[in-house]
Amino acid sequence: MTDPTTDLTPAHVPREASPAGEIRDRWSWVEPCVWTDRMLTALEQGVRGGRWFSLVDKVYALPTLEAAFARVKANDGAAGVDHCTVAMYDARLEANLTELATSLRTGTYRPQAIRRHWIPKPGTTEQRPLGIPTVRDRIVQTALRLVLEPIFEQGFAPQSYGFRPRRSTRHALRRVEALLQGGAVHVVDADFQAYFDRIPRAPLRAAVQAKVSDGRVLALLDAFLSQEIFDGLASWTPEAGTPQGAVVSPLLANIYLDALDHLMVAEGFEMVRYADDLVVLCATESEAQRALAVLHGWTHAAGLQLHPQKTRLVDVRQPGGFDFLGYHFERGYRWPRAKSIRKFKDTLRRKTRRTHGESLAVIIADVNRSARGWFGYFQHSHWTTFPALDAWLRMRLRSILRTRARRRGRGRGADHHRWPNAFFAAHGLFTMTTAHALAVQSSRR
Repeated sequence: MTDPTTDLTPAHVPREASPAGEIRDRWSWVEPCVWTDRMLTALEQGVRGGRWFSLVDKVYALPTLEAAFARVKANDGAAGVDHCTVAMYDARLEANLTELATSLRTGTYRPQAIRRHWIPKPGTTEQRPLGIPTVRDRIVQTALRLVLEPIFEQGFAPQSYGFRPRRSTRHALRRVEALLQGGAVHVVDADFQAYFDRIPRAPLRAAVQAKVSDGRVLALLDAFLSQEIFDGLASWTPEAGTPQGAVVSPLLANIYLDALDHLMVAEGFEMVRYADDLVVLCATESEAQRALAVLHGWTHAAGLQLHPQKTRLVDVRQPGGFDFLGYHFERGYRWPRAKSIRKFKDTLRRKTRRTHGESLAVIIADVNRSARGWFGYFQHSHWTTFPALDAWLRMRLRSILRTRARRRGRGRGADHHRWPNAFFAAHGLFTMTTAHALAVQSSRR
């Protein structure tokens, strides 16, 4: 008799099954030491009963933990409550991973508390809480994600773009632009209130359990969701949500909102979602009103809440527009939202203080790295975005040179003749206006 805990027999096998190589190509992003060709075939064709058993052995397998540590090491990150850094863990890697595998296999593994760290919210004076698990716990969470992600990725709806393999903000923005150009000018601009902190645990667990029946894997997820949080001298155990900063949190967040994704498809709406940031693009105002009503209904039933001030209906042909993934959309154009520009300027301010002691060449090289990266993301903005930013940056550099010439105040007036734009171009300053013109010219070809 077949053991249901290890059965990977596909629910059905087509007459002409795809060769293993083709399946591997489609799933090239998965970790091969975890996902064998046989498992990928079962993933595509469906396992019996639609639920996966006996997965914990793949989590604690040494090759899985080694692959997980490689990813943790690449991300680096700060130490957790045990003060153990990635470098310290790496110094005894073989012994550490062997010990970790043993504790997972024997069921003695227990995650440690999460250290809370506060980071500034871009473009605001507010701060956002970030949870920092220990290196050891980050490895186990990464191993869990390597095992679980393909199972859920197989069924995720196409309009979800955040924290998914082979998808990015650029894909989401491209879809929004296509819908706007197709006449979907009435937009539901929706915002969940404290989404990651408010995800109800019981229905989240039920959503995971719908596809995963390994009790020890579910127990590991429960343990990570119930980790104690240390914030200075205070400590507590949250009763809801998934910790921001935890490796498994983005996957769990997508799992919980997947039901909403499929509901909106069934209702005929064009929703574009990136994690908890979403917009619904509609052809008419009445359709947008109906979409908002469906959103409110699902959100209430799911134990979540839409932000009352940040959720609204927008006609993009009128002044006001909406923000999405760093961009502002309005009247047929898009440009960086105000917070994106403030964050960019704050970065450049730190690099161009008047008392900066490095040479102009070093300062420009440092500035260029930030400017090129920012432009790479926002290059599809309306052309009027870039001249003002270029001029502002040159003003910052002229102010440095003015200080070195023992003059007070910021660069202005005659400084434009003393250090003209051509002076900075000759020193290699990256100019977004020129880069945008070249990008437009290239696209027209």
